[in-house]
Amino acid sequence: MTSMDTDELPVVLPSTTTSGLSLALHPLPILNISEHLTRLKLQTKSNVPFLIGALLGTQNGREVEIVNTFELAMENDGVSVDQGFLVARRDQYKQVFPSLEFIGWYTMAPYPTVQHIALHEQFAAYSSTPLLLILQPSTALATSSDNSQSLPFKAFEPTVEIRDRRSRSVFIEAPFTVETGEAERIAVDWTARGGSGGTSLETHLQTQRAAVKMLHERILLLVKYVTEVIVGSAKRDHDTLRSLSALIASLPASENKGFREEFDTEYEDVQLTAYLSTLTKSASILNDLVDKHIVLTANREERGPMGARRRGMGGRGMGMGMGMMGMSMADWHH
Repeated sequence: MTSMDTDELPVVLPSTTTSGLSLALHPLPILNISEHLTRLKLQTKSNVPFLIGALLGTQNGREVEIVNTFELAMENDGVSVDQGFLVARRDQYKQVFPSLEFIGWYTMAPYPTVQHIALHEQFAAYSSTPLLLILQPSTALATSSDNSQSLPFKAFEPTVEIRDRRSRSVFIEAPFTVETGEAERIAVDWTARGGSGGTSLETHLQTQRAAVKMLHERILLLVKYVTEVIVGSAKRDHDTLRSLSALIASLPASENKGFREEFDTEYEDVQLTAYLSTLTKSASILNDLVDKHIVLTANREERGPMGARRRGMGGRGMGMGMGMMGMSMADWHH
């Protein structure tokens, strides 16, 4: 490690050396890496925490897309990557997203160093040419890059340099473009709005708030106009003033004591009318019930003196009598 620290040779080739890699970066990795950095800052209380993660994507020849990421763990020595954790997480993502492959790793630093070379070699077993995506915390470094993006990211591709008849691993900067699909645009927009799904009540309240705010702004505009007319700085428009006067006259004087008394009286009258309507309906139902009871009692009195004669008529007469009785009882219940 000491030899690495004292090696002053840059590990990034000059900008004159170009990479033929076509790299596309999707919004989800940008959000994941930013969230990872923010969370570590809060957890470690440090502005420059150490973060490391894996890049998932697709590769077709020299065309590479970075689609997703996941965080990585380090061994207790703080130098070696936890290979078991990396393989387990990669396989889990592979089950859900079969088309995604491990294509590199990410970290945060102003620029690549020999320490990144040492870490980079640990990922060679999972990809022939793993990429390195660096989140640069300094905006100045990000804006001074050759890329046209304002994002504080730089991508690097590994290569080999021959120097003094010896080969060494270095990086070459690879320009990238931000590519997004319809679903990703919706997700990013949802995240930018705070990730609130919203409910019907919330939507209703927001609509009401917007309406009240608009009404308040228009009232202020009318008050300003009337004030300027009184002062003489605005032209007097009689049609507009008449409309304002009619609008004010139509508003209830809710703070006036007489208005409150009259409102309470009208409210009590409406309630009394509803109560009387309910009483009238109940009395009508009761009257119908009394009428049916009177009819039933009259039928019983008429059948009394002819009881013996009906018994002499046999079963048919008794059946007819019972049928009429049943009909009368059914009518009474109705």
